[in-house]
Amino acid sequence: MNDVLPGVSKYWEKFLKTSKEMAAYYGFETIGTPILESAELFKKGIGGATDIVEHEMYTLKTNGGDFLALRPELTAGAVRAYIENGFFSQPQPVKFFHWGPVFRHESPQAGRYRQFHQADFDVIGEGDAVVDVQVIQLIYAILCEIGLKNLTIRINSIGDKSCWNRYRDEIKMYYRSKVNRLCRNCKKRFKENPLRLLDCKEVECVALKDSAPNSIDYLDKACHDHFKLILEFLDELGLPYILDSYLVRGLDYYTRTVFEIVPEEATGSQIAIASGGRYDYLVGNLGGKPTPAMGGSIGIERVVNEMRRQEVKVASLKPKARVFLAQLGDLAKKKSLKLFTEFRKNNIHVSESFGRDSIKAQLRIADRLGTDLALIMGQKEALDNTLILREMQSGVQETIPLEKIIDEVKKRLKKITPRVPLLTENNQSD
Repeated sequence: MNDVLPGVSKYWEKFLKTSKEMAAYYGFETIGTPILESAELFKKGIGGATDIVEHEMYTLKTNGGDFLALRPELTAGAVRAYIENGFFSQPQPVKFFHWGPVFRHESPQAGRYRQFHQADFDVIGEGDAVVDVQVIQLIYAILCEIGLKNLTIRINSIGDKSCWNRYRDEIKMYYRSKVNRLCRNCKKRFKENPLRLLDCKEVECVALKDSAPNSIDYLDKACHDHFKLILEFLDELGLPYILDSYLVRGLDYYTRTVFEIVPEEATGSQIAIASGGRYDYLVGNLGGKPTPAMGGSIGIERVVNEMRRQEVKVASLKPKARVFLAQLGDLAKKKSLKLFTEFRKNNIHVSESFGRDSIKAQLRIADRLGTDLALIMGQKEALDNTLILREMQSGVQETIPLEKIIDEVKKRLKKITPRVPLLTENNQSD
């Protein structure tokens, strides 16, 4: 688990601001779901034989006997909310945008944490192929909008119930003579969930996958036509994609479309920064009416790491302070605190160093921050209800009545060309 420190938080802010704006433009409504849910929700939704449910969930049992889990992903909670709150009675599809922390107890690797954050985009109640493409288009557009370059979409169709039995039989037949070469987990997958053999990252298992049957060859006509239309839409949009006929996802609820978005220079599925697919059976599996759905997820930590790797320029969202408020003595501090609030109400960003008692030290900070005006209140000014207004570049200063200071500062700031700071407010020093 990791901290999001001030130098990194600006990347998060840019990503979240862009995601919220783009989601709203595409018609998604923001929801929030609990971090703690019934463990059975994820077992039914994700699949009991998946690595996530078997090995990676943080679970606990309450004093009342409830078996709960920290959510390992966001989609199952969104679908539960859709069912419990009667969204099926509203005009379909329903579009949800939500983000927050998720938890998986797995071995930490590059870009992986046991608490990490995802942003999810879910469209519930529509089975048309255009919805699949719109979700991919939205996620790809967000990643480009925040400044990432050289991204590739990996896409595949794994079919649905009408295709799975035949394809799974072919997979099992292919691996039957190779079981002894599989890793320990894959030997279990071979019996319980053979499609998951294609998602293993162990070197020997990856090598065996290269000659395995691929899902595209086993699609029925409906799934084939659905996927063909998706590729045609992607071609029309000019989005860069690679057909990866061995791509599967680590969750059992996926049907038909599955995709990942990866930086072009990277290799291997571990570096996917976004992924998703269609999950037409999940609503029904969780107790709702059979309802088609499509969704995608962005791994925020991975995106932030990629933004930094690609040296994406991100300006600080904190506005530069052009005014510095210096004070000396308790009475001056009391009045300065009140004045600080008045400047905020008037949308004038003010910096300060209330903890320092030396006016000289405070003015030195004001100079290094590149502020244009310094407002000085000592004991005399506090008693007289005045302030000394000092223009930092020229050194000219005059005494201004306290009740007129807001208007005077506004007037002076219009006339003065902003200065360039020598340090940031997070790096003040004497």
